[in-house]
Amino acid sequence: MTVPPAIRLLLADDHPVVRAGLRAVLDTEPDFRVVTEADTAERAVALAATGEFDVVLMDLQFGAGMHGSEATAAITAVPGAPRVLILTTYDSDADILAAVEAGAAGYLLKDAPPEELAAAVRTAAAGRSALAPAVAHRLMDRMRMPAQALTKRELEVLQLVGEGLSNLQISKKLFLSQATVKSHLVHVYAKLGVDSRTAAVAAATARRLIRR
Repeated sequence: MTVPPAIRLLLADDHPVVRAGLRAVLDTEPDFRVVTEADTAERAVALAATGEFDVVLMDLQFGAGMHGSEATAAITAVPGAPRVLILTTYDSDADILAAVEAGAAGYLLKDAPPEELAAAVRTAAAGRSALAPAVAHRLMDRMRMPAQALTKRELEVLQLVGEGLSNLQISKKLFLSQATVKSHLVHVYAKLGVDSRTAAVAAATARRLIRR
């Protein structure tokens, strides 16, 4: 009987302890092979382009460098690229939508049990979507109530408001006019039923739409 080739993995996370823990868990699976690790998103993109991996386990936050969603988009834009499985602590709508739009094959939280992580890796490697149950539930909720759901751009604007940026700073960061930023905020206020930036951030944080 022919033994199928091992699923070749790249671990991309800026925390050595996290990478060591992931490697310890994944190395127990006979059909997995952790080929190497990347401590920056930029390095993950460069390594993924070598064609030596089947699945990249990608964190979202890498300090001051490239964001995990940006790296995911760069990796998946190349024909024949490895599948990218997001593994993060963040479960906000803003993070989930950005990763899915970037081409992630799956989205898992770091507190997932080892068996769920292993199953997600195999699912991603097989070309199917692998979403944590909580993540899938949030996406389903958005589909059920599209009129009330904030768009990706509205979430981006609100996330930056939550980080303390002014409308001018947001317009420069997102390459939008200040009028467009104000328009997005008007829509955000209406959807959240609030009338101020502070209230919008508080409501969105409570509903896990943005990250604080």
